Amino acid sequence: MRASSEPDAGAQGQRKPAGPGLLFVLTCTMGVGPLLMYGLSATSSLVIDSLQITPGQFGLLAGICFLAAGFSSGLFGRFSDRMRGRTQVCLIFGGAAAAMALVALSYSFIWLVVAVVLSGAAQAMSNPTSNRLVMDHVPAHKRAGWIGVKQSGVQGSQFFAGIAFPAVALLTGWRGVVGLSCAIALTLLLVAWRMVPAVPASPSPTRNTAPPSGATMPSRAGAAAPTAAPGAGKAGRVRLPGRVWVYAVYSLLSGFGVQAINVYLPLFSQREVGFSLVLGGLTAAVAGAVGVASRIVWGQRIVGKVNSFTLLVALSLGAAVGAALLLVAGLTQSSILLWCGVVLHGAMGLAINVVVMAGMMREVPPGQVGAASGRVALGLYLGFAAGPLAVGMLLTAFNGFTAGWYVVTGAYLACAVLAGLARRHRTTEGPGELRRPAEVKAIPAAR
Repeated sequence: MRASSEPDAGAQGQRKPAGPGLLFVLTCTMGVGPLLMYGLSATSSLVIDSLQITPGQFGLLAGICFLAAGFSSGLFGRFSDRMRGRTQVCLIFGGAAAAMALVALSYSFIWLVVAVVLSGAAQAMSNPTSNRLVMDHVPAHKRAGWIGVKQSGVQGSQFFAGIAFPAVALLTGWRGVVGLSCAIALTLLLVAWRMVPAVPASPSPTRNTAPPSGATMPSRAGAAAPTAAPGAGKAGRVRLPGRVWVYAVYSLLSGFGVQAINVYLPLFSQREVGFSLVLGGLTAAVAGAVGVASRIVWGQRIVGKVNSFTLLVALSLGAAVGAALLLVAGLTQSSILLWCGVVLHGAMGLAINVVVMAGMMREVPPGQVGAASGRVALGLYLGFAAGPLAVGMLLTAFNGFTAGWYVVTGAYLACAVLAGLARRHRTTEGPGELRRPAEVKAIPAAR
């Protein structure tokens, strides 16, 4: 008799091997949601002048977008453990396309608010959905590498927006380039429908994993008696390991700094250092390009028994230095210091999320990946919302970016302290070892 965790013959026939096509879709899944905000950021000076809004109101757009993502992430995290992966991916691309269409057709700030709420909801699904698909369809020894590549899709989106949006906006206007991006999102939806396996994600371990500790295997007479999922509490509520919440708090603090810089970097470079619209967009593109490479590299660094909190200490300290360089660049109007800060932001700050997600996936069994991803994403998106809002208000209050960059630097230093404390606690158990039941050994990190 086969174990209950194995798919039936029909599902087995529909399952496609995890290959470059699926990896491409997962990477685009991570990038299509934030593309709207990256594009608006790259053309922020045009948006602000067109709508006659203040920089603080522009930051409010980003804050609302990521608040919507934060409040949606917990709900979608649970859905991702139950809903078909193909359906989730198509909802992400469809939601992103709808948000872009709304922006392209509207001439009111209120409709932009509605659009960014929709964009945030689409983004909220990206981490739980892609993590779930990686867990379901990718062998354990390849997962860390896949996470690094697919997380780089966010910075790939930033690179594309920084290069394409300012240049095309000079020809079509900023609404026109958003409309073209909508067409790209719809095309990717069709590609995703073909590439993502049709079989539903199963909350039980896959064939390559051992059954959860205490789970009942089916008897020869029939199916197994129902058992609670590992870590489930009363009424089926999932109890997540404490370190998942540490990752969530770290994501909140780091997300504050990351998104504050992402949203305001092009505007900062134009107003404080004297860059043009296209050159200002290039700062976002360079940060995104460096971020793509750094996410892949740092994703490989977390393989084996490397303590993820050790890496997070290094990343947060490097990101703090990058924010400090932007601060000094604004005070001295130095383009050299600005570019150094941009590169450090891409190499350190933008790589944080891949280490957080890979570390988090070590802490939970397969059936809890979506729920845990949702909790960590909640912290991330709340940080994403708070960062642009805070820097926007400080920009309006002090008529400059100096105070905002001080706060961003402080947030990264707080990340370093938190990761350092978590690392010390973890060291008592042995580097990279998890104090978890036997079933988690079924999903080891890549070696």
